[in-house]
Amino acid sequence: MITHDKRGHAQFGRLEGFLQLLILVNLIAFAFETLPDLSPGMQRAFAWFETFSVMVFTIEFVTRVALSRPPMGYVRSFMGVIDLISIVPFYLGLAFDLRSMRAIRLMRIFRIFKLARYSAAIRRFQQAFRYAREELVLFGAAALIVLYLAGVGIYQFEHEAQPQVFASVFHSLWWAVVTLTTVGYGDAYPITAGGRIFTSLVLIVGLGIVAIPTGLLAAALTKARDHEKDLEIEEKKQRETQSGPQ
Repeated sequence: MITHDKRGHAQFGRLEGFLQLLILVNLIAFAFETLPDLSPGMQRAFAWFETFSVMVFTIEFVTRVALSRPPMGYVRSFMGVIDLISIVPFYLGLAFDLRSMRAIRLMRIFRIFKLARYSAAIRRFQQAFRYAREELVLFGAAALIVLYLAGVGIYQFEHEAQPQVFASVFHSLWWAVVTLTTVGYGDAYPITAGGRIFTSLVLIVGLGIVAIPTGLLAAALTKARDHEKDLEIEEKKQRETQSGPQ
């Protein structure tokens, strides 16, 4: 039942279907656990199910590490990190009280990313992010610079007119975030002529902030799809060669 993909990572054949189902049930159970006034019996049932799930995911992780070639290659992979993160909160909870550490407890939700192993579309997104990684990092750095400049600019225009709303550059950065992302909650807005003109320029730049990464990812997805087609053609040729005259 156990095979290996092109990267040398272990695959479990039909057992993968059971793992998919267990992941989905875990996500549903996580949502039900947030319901108020759960009976003690239901709380114990969810606790036992969580323990069972973690045991299965732990065995899965250890088995994949042991059977992958090389083993550490799987640990350093995206899916290896996700598999590890999905079980870590449980073991941390055995040593520490996580009731006050909601961020760590919420790491359980990372189990949803385990489904990426079974979806060609999600794997394609992962490959696209790899292709566009450098461009996205460069764009992210540029966006942070523009964000800071927008915060400084609106502070200069609006601080005297609205000292409570734009009390500092840090307060102004909130306005910069919602304006550059074109959300515009309306809790902070300019009232001076200079501030309104500056806001108009920031809104125009904000359209680019939204559009540029979309274009980068679209191009990367096309490249990832073309790469998949090339691999499929190569595999088909190899199968035809192997099934040729003996």
